[in-house]
Amino acid sequence: MVDALNNFFGQISGILWGNLYMYVLVGTGVFFTVGLKFPQIRRMKDSFRLTFAGFKKKEKAGKDGMTAWQSLTTAIAGQVGTGNIAGPATAIMAGGPGAIFWMWVSAFFGMGTIFAEATAAQKYKEVLPDGTVVGGPSHYIRAAFKGKLGSGLATAFAIFLIIGFGIAAAMIQGNTISDAFAYSFGVPKIAIGIGLAILTLIVVTGGVKRIVGFITSCVPAMALMYIIAGLIVIFANADQIIPAFKMIFIGAFNPRAVAGGMFGVGIKEAMRYGIARGLFSNEAGTGSTPHAHAVAKVKHPCDQGLVAFMSVFIDTFIILNITTLVILTSGSFASGGEGITLTQVAFEGVFGTAGSLIISVCIFFFSFSTIIAAYFYGEQNVIKLFGKKAVPAYTVIIALFVIIGSGFTVSLVWSICDVFNGFMVFVNILGLWGVSTVIFKLWKEYENDKNLDTTLNDIIREKNENIDVSL
Repeated sequence: MVDALNNFFGQISGILWGNLYMYVLVGTGVFFTVGLKFPQIRRMKDSFRLTFAGFKKKEKAGKDGMTAWQSLTTAIAGQVGTGNIAGPATAIMAGGPGAIFWMWVSAFFGMGTIFAEATAAQKYKEVLPDGTVVGGPSHYIRAAFKGKLGSGLATAFAIFLIIGFGIAAAMIQGNTISDAFAYSFGVPKIAIGIGLAILTLIVVTGGVKRIVGFITSCVPAMALMYIIAGLIVIFANADQIIPAFKMIFIGAFNPRAVAGGMFGVGIKEAMRYGIARGLFSNEAGTGSTPHAHAVAKVKHPCDQGLVAFMSVFIDTFIILNITTLVILTSGSFASGGEGITLTQVAFEGVFGTAGSLIISVCIFFFSFSTIIAAYFYGEQNVIKLFGKKAVPAYTVIIALFVIIGSGFTVSLVWSICDVFNGFMVFVNILGLWGVSTVIFKLWKEYENDKNLDTTLNDIIREKNENIDVSL
């Protein structure tokens, strides 16, 4: 029965995440990038200014929302997971080192898509009677399509996300953490699962304030730890840095010409696996991160659009590239391993047995923060469908699935997750295209604002003075 279901969902996933979504997601990124006149190039400086002006410990989340920095770290928590450790390895072994070049391409255009998602999420967010802010694709989908069609599509998206992102992430990430710690420390997987469930309940029952407090402390720390450890590995193999980049650029257009021809793939495979893994890593277009960007407190929706594409930059061009260079400079791709094993081999080559411990700790932080971010996204949609009274039941369900995922094989869950995420993408992209004229109009007004530079400076000064910036 399990094998039959695996095959069924696997076939659907293969159709959705094959060439179809490669063209749909990259095409959408091109559409918004060109239509917005390449904001990820022209406005990168402003993105940095708006993003890192909020990097202050004294900033706190209120009941009614988050700061721009807090929403960014929440989005990154959902984006940065085991895919950043295992994803590049999978792409390299399936599509050769040139696949990384195509990951960069998908990320570049994905920055245009995620700008549109965040701007739309800000434009159509909702303030509940108690002052709580909720938002996400369900809200702009309903705005794009009026009547029963919009309501039906918005409801469908909410259900797809709760199953494919909230519940599935609890199982998958719980399984990943339990596997890593059982291997490194010999602790029973079910015991790890129970501990994770308790930690999850402690964090999420504290509401938005505690969720944001945990994520804004955890995400920068976990990213910094991994980046520093990765750079040590890379510079320990410094003589291979230039050859690594050569493999990437040559492999993008002639995969068989690198590494002695060990990668028996062509350009098509390099493009397919690079773009697919890049989209999976940065999540641009999936409809997940807009839930975090919707609740940010900013002066203009496009402010958060500029902040949003910084998450793709950090996810792909920094963290994911660290893993890529670790694998290529160390030569672990020739070890015969696959997936996360290649990263472990590279770290162990420099740190010895401590390398496995470093990866286990990084996996814990990456995966657990993903559970928390996915919970938050799911909660937003539970509130949309059933109201706040349903949140306690949803919380218990997530905790239970963390335990279930830790104790069992989740290959079927991966297949189900891929399918429901695929459905999410389809509905989300429809919504984005439906409100695209509004996004372009907001951006035109924003760019034509003669007081733009003053506004940016005001935002930065207010953040530094710890004055809330609200709509």
